[in-house]
Amino acid sequence: MNRKLVFLDDDRNKGFPLSRRTLLRGVGAGLALPWLEAMMPSRADAAEADGKPPSDAPLRLAALFAPNGVRADMWTPDGTGSDFKWSPTLEPLSDLKDQLLIFSNLWNQASDFGDGHYVKTSGFLTCTTINKSLGIDLNCNGRSMDQVAADHLGALTPLRSLELGIDPVTTGVDTNVGYTRVYGSHIAWNGPTSPLAKELDPRLVFDRLFRAANPSQASTRRDSLLLDRVLGDTNELNRRLGSADRQRMEEYLQSVRSIEERLQNQQSGADRHWKPLAQLDPAQRPPEDRPDEYQQQVRLMLDMIALAFQTDTTRVCTFMFGNAVSSRNFSFLDGVTGGHHDNSHHQNEEDKLRQYQLITQWHVQQYAYLLQKLNGMKERESTVLDNSMILYGSGLRDGNSHSPHDLPILLGGRAGGRLASGQHLSYGKDTPLSNLYTSMLTALGTGEKSFADSTGVLPGVLA
Repeated sequence: MNRKLVFLDDDRNKGFPLSRRTLLRGVGAGLALPWLEAMMPSRADAAEADGKPPSDAPLRLAALFAPNGVRADMWTPDGTGSDFKWSPTLEPLSDLKDQLLIFSNLWNQASDFGDGHYVKTSGFLTCTTINKSLGIDLNCNGRSMDQVAADHLGALTPLRSLELGIDPVTTGVDTNVGYTRVYGSHIAWNGPTSPLAKELDPRLVFDRLFRAANPSQASTRRDSLLLDRVLGDTNELNRRLGSADRQRMEEYLQSVRSIEERLQNQQSGADRHWKPLAQLDPAQRPPEDRPDEYQQQVRLMLDMIALAFQTDTTRVCTFMFGNAVSSRNFSFLDGVTGGHHDNSHHQNEEDKLRQYQLITQWHVQQYAYLLQKLNGMKERESTVLDNSMILYGSGLRDGNSHSPHDLPILLGGRAGGRLASGQHLSYGKDTPLSNLYTSMLTALGTGEKSFADSTGVLPGVLA
């Protein structure tokens, strides 16, 4: 059903149908918009690190989010430290044991209330409590850990960070819990009211990487003028936006301008300290038609993460396998006939539990695929994976109970030798998840002493 969307204005509401796919138009150019309040349905429709990373090995950080939790009784390994037995779900990672940290008993306290999914999705990397909102006062009350890392690493590469996903932003209100569905579409937040837009097309991701790694391309000059070419449309739109949306647009356009300035510097041959660590082959560009198969789409996006890290085009990336409450049908897997969300609400029915396990293990297999790919990318005497931290997890433990206790969290890579990988680390009940994020930021050398509700670094994580 098509819903009428509204702009929110300080003095009055003006009806204005604005699609999430609206572009700012210029001569031969189009610029996608960030999420704006004007895209929402109306209310009526909604009822410590002292050391530094090795100078010759860039450190990278990626965070992969899977919705709907895991089958809890088949997740946790038997045993702790380096002497543990693989659980059925984690078995696909067995060849990567020396590159992996498995965590038990981590808890995201700030998300331990309210709705089943939305607080636990937008709060996954922020470890903060989001405002309960229909969309008007969207606020996660913090910044996500990846963007704190990007503050430290982003100036070293052409692209500050990459935010990737499969599902477009979901709008409207989940009337079951009274939260805007926008919260379920984002894990990366550059500020309390600034969720970062995800790129959903792997071809466009590749084009961004290719332009950054090949600054002599003629298209670079054309793209570097994008904001100027859509300026008229931007000004017209701003006149129709409310104050909150105008601020979001300003933040978004500043981000785009920052990228343009980098492109212009590359074009002009200005002094550049950054050089690509590997060259992209145009033949690696994904197919022209966006693949319909979810499996192929996921693999292409994981390939883009690997290329981005291999070329050192960016050192920070997030990826969402799906939005919160994802009901994606997984019947492409043998033995699965239903949707992810439905099977996660298994109510201890054996057939749903069996299907839930197959879906959970498929996600782990994709994570293993990315780790293997990065591990096969040689980088001097090491590999790209050796110099990375690849987080994998969900905001829920068990989709049936919606619990954020004992979260399913994995961390791949060694961060240039700064992580004591090859272990299953089990902590006391309800150890803050933010302690892991503090440890990761410490490994990156950001100088951050704490993050969100952190009480310190996690014992046993840092080498």
